[in-house]
Amino acid sequence: MSIADNIKTVMDRIASAAKRAGRDPASVRLVVVTKTIDLARIEEVVDAGAAILGENRVQEAKEKIERLGSVASWHLIGHLQANKARHAVKLFDLIHSVDNRELAAEIDRQAAKIGKKQNILVEVNIAGEASKAGMAVKNAPALVREIAKYNNIAVQGLMTMPPFSEDPEESRPYFCVLRELAEALARENIPNAAMKELSMGMSGDFEVAVEEGATLVRVGTAIFGER
Repeated sequence: MSIADNIKTVMDRIASAAKRAGRDPASVRLVVVTKTIDLARIEEVVDAGAAILGENRVQEAKEKIERLGSVASWHLIGHLQANKARHAVKLFDLIHSVDNRELAAEIDRQAAKIGKKQNILVEVNIAGEASKAGMAVKNAPALVREIAKYNNIAVQGLMTMPPFSEDPEESRPYFCVLRELAEALARENIPNAAMKELSMGMSGDFEVAVEEGATLVRVGTAIFGER
């Protein structure tokens, strides 16, 4: 199957999952993960309708964005080091992976320099996996409240990555926790913390994520095949 066929299949699966959950399919957006993907195939996926491209590394994204420009909205979905924040705020419409106050402070500082309000998500490590970034669930509300005070950051919601499993149902409890955390934070009506985005679900479990409230699903393998 072509990339265009794969995009359509994924979008159809997203729509079906949304309808099962009584949701409007338009409330879920596909982030096409383009890490390690060459420029020609990125152009192909954009031509097939991809509106958001997700990159894991700032340097790789920088090279692609310099070549391709604003063919789509670019999101940073991988871990961000504070020393790369200067580049990140220039490149990305949304940073999914903010997980500590020091990083947020640097993003705020760099965004202020260029007169930008940087949209971010707070990454939550629900399973407490040492191999993954993200704030612990119990500490996430305090971090959201703190980050929301910055003038040049807009907290748009939360992101998580559950432990890997062959069974997508294994991811459901983690997605539930993230949704419930976002709902609890939304009830606090924290200024500058919208809680409107839930970035969760990848190629193996995005349908379950949609059923549990994902607004952004990060899919690469189901579109491009194994890297």
